[in-house]
Amino acid sequence: MDVYLHFLGGEQNSIRLQNSTILYFSIIFEEMGTLGAVLKHPDDFYPLLKLKMAARNAEKQIPPEPHWAFCYTMLHKVSRSFALVIQQLGTDLRNAVCIFYLVLRALDTVEDDTSVPTDVKVPILKAFHRHVYDRNWHFSCGTEHYKVLMDEFHHVSTAFLELGKGYQEAIEDITQRMGAGMAKFICKEVETIDDYDEYCYYVAGLVGLGLSKLFHASGKEDMASESLSNSMGLFLQKTNIIRDYLEDINEIPKSRMFWPREIWSKYVDKLEDLKYEENSVKAVQCLNDMVTNALIHAEDCLTYMSALRDINIFRFCAIPQIMAIGTLELCYNNVEVFRGVVKMRRGLTAKVIDQTKTMADVYGAFYDFSCMLKSKINDSDPNASKTSSRVEAILKTCRNSGLLNKRKSYVVKSGPRYNSAMIVVFFIILAIIFSYLSATRPNN
Repeated sequence: MDVYLHFLGGEQNSIRLQNSTILYFSIIFEEMGTLGAVLKHPDDFYPLLKLKMAARNAEKQIPPEPHWAFCYTMLHKVSRSFALVIQQLGTDLRNAVCIFYLVLRALDTVEDDTSVPTDVKVPILKAFHRHVYDRNWHFSCGTEHYKVLMDEFHHVSTAFLELGKGYQEAIEDITQRMGAGMAKFICKEVETIDDYDEYCYYVAGLVGLGLSKLFHASGKEDMASESLSNSMGLFLQKTNIIRDYLEDINEIPKSRMFWPREIWSKYVDKLEDLKYEENSVKAVQCLNDMVTNALIHAEDCLTYMSALRDINIFRFCAIPQIMAIGTLELCYNNVEVFRGVVKMRRGLTAKVIDQTKTMADVYGAFYDFSCMLKSKINDSDPNASKTSSRVEAILKTCRNSGLLNKRKSYVVKSGPRYNSAMIVVFFIILAIIFSYLSATRPNN
């Protein structure tokens, strides 16, 4: 190793490169979890490295103006993944989507804070669309980064007022409708599937509609239909609600329950009973019922994405949708949803971000994940036939696109193809090369 280091620039560079090498390995292993993960999925290494470097570059490109600097810094803190995906967009549209996200994140913070009394919370939710025009308004609630966002909301308002009128009107409209919907469900339980769809419409379907309005206001896309925009939001929201069962049910001081009684009451007497080990069989059946319900939106999402013309907007929309179908596949028939956190491995996430470029890639990912989900369907499950029907509909849509043969298949792999020792050596050489490039960049 020392021979290579000295060859690349003498003793001083040797020390610098050793430190950089350690840094690069720490970055990648932090992202992948363990060395075992690297060896199991060696082709995750390069996409992860690209993702980490892209994230660092995005953090360095924060605007100098104080209010915009606050907004983009806060975006990185409350959602690193969204802050990275948003980089796909052009400057004007990116700024509008950034503010749209932070306004709705602030609105969501008010809704989520169970320590705020209902008689205080409801008027704020209903009037939030007016607060965005007030540079002096703020409301202390939430925790950690969300509390900072709420305490210094004047930065968001200042940035909002610099957006084009079309962007402002779209954000105000969606904020008003979402705030009213959230206020409605503060005092209402999610009882029926219709209630569930209505709640998801208010908190996510309207996000899909708002983004469609922003895309249209940018002049880059035609205005999508409300039903398709709604499905784009519902597919993501229902996936999050399914995945976050344990976090929501254990919320302090009061649990949050979004799974509809019409579904869970078929399996247990109380929603919290699903987390107890003695109810594992019923819990998984209920989970599969919820996943089956979410899958109904997949075909609409494919239709929406296939109509997009701008490649940057397409990638911005496609990456989260692929993550959603991948997460549903992981959750299906998986009792771990009731024990801890279930999410796609970081390396696969990095591949999705790196390799999603065309609609063929989207059809391919939906096809592969649907095939994997199909293989997990058990005939003894009460909803097996309904689940199979929904999965087959997705597979048929993907096949009928005629694009499956043009996709990059990064989901289904036969397994590692390399000797472990060779992989380690390859990683070391890569780290040295990247370290050398970083060390010499200031001199060039």
